[in-house]
Amino acid sequence: MWCCSSKVQTLIALFLVYTSACVHERFSHSPLIKKEDTPLSPLSPEETILVDSISNTTISQWSYYYTHGAHLAGRNLSMAEWTADRWRENGWNTSIVSYYVYLNYPVNKSLSLTYSNGSIYQPSLEEAVLSEDETTSYPNRIPTFHGYSASGSADAEFVYVGRGQQVDFDRLVELGVPLEGKIAIAKYGGPFRGLKVKNAEENGMIGVIIFTDTAEDGNITEANGYAPYPDGPARNPSSVQRGSVQFLSTYPGDPTTPGYPSKEGSPRADYSQVVPRVPSIPISYVNAIPILAALDGHGTTGVEVNRTSWIGALNVSYSTGPAPNTTISMSNLMEDTVTPIWNTIGIINGTIGDETIVIGNHRDAWIIGGAADPNSGTAIVVELSKAFGGLLSQGWRPRRNIVLGSWDGEEYGLLGSTEWVEEYVPWLTETAVSYLNIDVGTSGPWPYFSASPELHTIAADVMKKVSWMETNRTMYDIWFEYTQGSIGVLGSGSDFTAFLHKGIGCLDVGAGGSSTDPVYHYHSNFDSYHWMSTFGDPGFLAHKSMAQYLTLLAYNLADQDVIQFDLPNYGTQLDKYYEDLLSTINSSSQTLDTSTLRSAIDEFKAGAAEVQDLENQAVATNNSDLITLVNHKYRDFQRGFVSQGGLPNREFYQHLIFAPGLDTGYAATTYPGITEAVEAGNASLAARFVQKTADAILVAANIIKT
Repeated sequence: MWCCSSKVQTLIALFLVYTSACVHERFSHSPLIKKEDTPLSPLSPEETILVDSISNTTISQWSYYYTHGAHLAGRNLSMAEWTADRWRENGWNTSIVSYYVYLNYPVNKSLSLTYSNGSIYQPSLEEAVLSEDETTSYPNRIPTFHGYSASGSADAEFVYVGRGQQVDFDRLVELGVPLEGKIAIAKYGGPFRGLKVKNAEENGMIGVIIFTDTAEDGNITEANGYAPYPDGPARNPSSVQRGSVQFLSTYPGDPTTPGYPSKEGSPRADYSQVVPRVPSIPISYVNAIPILAALDGHGTTGVEVNRTSWIGALNVSYSTGPAPNTTISMSNLMEDTVTPIWNTIGIINGTIGDETIVIGNHRDAWIIGGAADPNSGTAIVVELSKAFGGLLSQGWRPRRNIVLGSWDGEEYGLLGSTEWVEEYVPWLTETAVSYLNIDVGTSGPWPYFSASPELHTIAADVMKKVSWMETNRTMYDIWFEYTQGSIGVLGSGSDFTAFLHKGIGCLDVGAGGSSTDPVYHYHSNFDSYHWMSTFGDPGFLAHKSMAQYLTLLAYNLADQDVIQFDLPNYGTQLDKYYEDLLSTINSSSQTLDTSTLRSAIDEFKAGAAEVQDLENQAVATNNSDLITLVNHKYRDFQRGFVSQGGLPNREFYQHLIFAPGLDTGYAATTYPGITEAVEAGNASLAARFVQKTADAILVAANIIKT
């Protein structure tokens, strides 16, 4: 076990918190712990064909196609069909599956700041058009907006609310800052943006403005002497982060069809519990500065607030306000509609019909570009289909079925993948082994992954087979340097979510930038092919390595005799989560008997050892019946962690080992039913979920027992 300095522990904690989101926290990659580089692991003949089939040139071509046309959810049928055509050319059986979902689209918006002396500041709410970056000038470029934001208007004094977590609002209430009837201005970072709006709304606020702070940009800022994009690697001052404001931690998917697929004519439920009732607008940091500066000298200063990440890097005091007689007037008009979205599905049938690997990436984007999010992943999946096509052309067939999913509607709230899982859950429950997700495949040169624990070992081992970006170092070495070997816990924020909460193990993989790499303009017009080819991944070599990795991982899961799971590691992680739970309990004023949970974990660990012994016996004797028995235990055990009732007031989230935090939306909470009840001071609910969680672990243990 590596001994970590406090700086490394902080770095790892950041990694673990943020790795389940569509965008990842930027942190230092300085190798604080030295280790010997790992030699490149040898490849089998089939693996060699796969690796050699992958080309950065063709990946760049796929990227160019996807990043030169608008592809909002529900408005990208031609891209769904083009994706199907590429997969079909590579030997996959393809189809397009439609769902009819509730979406809304921007019509118009306005925002103005009126000072106490009557003067008015009217910010530009759109991003700059850059002559160097052609797609920023396309006439059909998509305006800045929040998906699922409410239509409405507000005119009131305003309050800075930090990152908009409930603990931020608690601090404001403690300080006596008036919230009722005010407009909130919040900065991105921390919880999912929809929860910022939810928290403001629940505290009586009537509108929300969210801005990006350059504190998110690490060292690469204009203040540190770096030129902004397109002339340099720093953030373009006009960049705006679009995004959904659905209340993701309540449930994802179509808000009008909770728990069932959105087909034409499906009954529609009330969605008020998962989308805002107040309007919200995203703005750039350059537009935020005058608004924040208007609060200087009013309310409580940021230093006195003394909340984590309250103060950013802009030249303002981050005071709470409100400033007397200084008001914001905002309006937002959205077009509500029920409209089709399109998932492209590709299949290679294996020789074992009841074991399936699913690989997915979403295709929709908030912008014309989307070179990183999501279309670095989309291009990688097209290249993966080509690599497997090379094997298929030589007569190869996998042991297990391989399914590709190109999901629509992810950005609004994981719509395409969630509706597909809800439609096909009986078949998935019977056959699914793992779901492999790639979203932002590349926004920088540093790989990371989050995964359910049975996949940790195989995911790390396959990295040792990939030469990273055509260097003499393995992907494993680069990953270890960046993360110090830390693997993220799955929360939400991408398309693995629906699979995980039906008891299907998942992995989410990508590559991002550190605090010293070019700034990635998340959900901005500047997430473009020009940015990617100039700053993000010139030469598309990170794309190539990521494609090789995902292809090899899928191959090894789909074609080895025994499914490559490490169940003893699952037991190890359950122990770690248990220690975290005890720390949470000890830091509260409650006492809670967790002995049944402790006993259940021990039972699972004993079962994991037994099934590993059975696997060793099956392999040593080449006993096909025993191999099938082991594989089915590996396929099915995680279904045991699923509770049909789900978590309190959010029944979609059924996995009792990890789920997105109620007030994070992205980041995971382990043993969530217990942990969140303890944090809420609800002792009886905590005790009930100790028993429910223990029972779930025992169900999983009984599946793997021999």
